[in-house]
Amino acid sequence: MVELKTPDEVAAMGVTGRFIADLLDDLTDRADVGVNLLDLEERARELIAARGAQSCYWDYSPSFGRGPFRNVICLSVNDAVLHGLPHDHVLADGDLLSMDIAVSIDGWVADSARSIIVGTPRPEDRRLVDATEEALAAAIDAARPEGRLGDISAAIGAVAKSYGYRVNTEFGGHGLGRTMHEDPHVANVGRAGRGMTLRPGLTLALEPWFTLGSDRIKFDADGWTIRSFDGSRGAHSEHTIAVTDGEALILTSNEPQ
Repeated sequence: MVELKTPDEVAAMGVTGRFIADLLDDLTDRADVGVNLLDLEERARELIAARGAQSCYWDYSPSFGRGPFRNVICLSVNDAVLHGLPHDHVLADGDLLSMDIAVSIDGWVADSARSIIVGTPRPEDRRLVDATEEALAAAIDAARPEGRLGDISAAIGAVAKSYGYRVNTEFGGHGLGRTMHEDPHVANVGRAGRGMTLRPGLTLALEPWFTLGSDRIKFDADGWTIRSFDGSRGAHSEHTIAVTDGEALILTSNEPQ
């Protein structure tokens, strides 16, 4: 069931979202050549505890994972495209790191992901990250009142096609609010003009992710980390947004809108 949020509830989600934006800024500054993923996990834990927030990942046990998840952030490196389990890995020059986190503050959830390149970027990786960011911006722009959910999916898919990237349809965006995953599912490819009508108060996590090669995926032995099937690198960008009477409001941003 899709639940529309009141303006006060959207504002409460924005408090959580701004905290997540600050946390990702902090980790972005810390992620450098020679830094261990476990250090980033520990820093995320410190920030969450200091804010009095609750991790949405800790003890998370979905049907696709080998749960429960006992970390507070997903850290995916290179061909790890989603749900990367933090582990003893030292970042090397040129690593492509995706950071994905969801937390709850006072009962309201926000979810965001960011991909960065550590040290010296490869041009093809920079282009891949740019594509996910461009697709996310297009998706947000398509989230207009009286539009359709398929408009968002079509916007993401169009950017992927323009870059020559394939789109995996197994994992995409989702509704959220009191919990991390609510209806509806938001595919990263679709047909404009189809699907549910977008109404003010609808809150969504939009998260385009692409790889340089195959759209097929495989799981690590840890049961969580998802990799591209052919070993090609992946990137992932995500914001929590709210549909309004006009342009969508980005809730996981600490910049003026």
